[in-house]
Amino acid sequence: MNTYQAVKERLLQLLELKNWSIHKLSTESGVSPSTIKNILYGKSINPGIVTIKMLCDGMGISIIDFFDTPTFKNLEYEIK
Repeated sequence: MNTYQAVKERLLQLLELKNWSIHKLSTESGVSPSTIKNILYGKSINPGIVTIKMLCDGMGISIIDFFDTPTFKNLEYEIK
């Protein structure tokens, strides 16, 4: 799994956990729905750390909590 896939999966996991829609996350985080959709549907494969931090703030979690998962700890190297 690459980093983009891990970010996408984690975001989907958190949306499901909170039972939130893309619109709700957008409202809470100040990130546009189109930006969130671009991340989730593969149009934006390199979301910026500031965007991820805003999404975390909207969900009421720290950026550490976002990345503190086995998936991120075991990511493959991007540079080959």
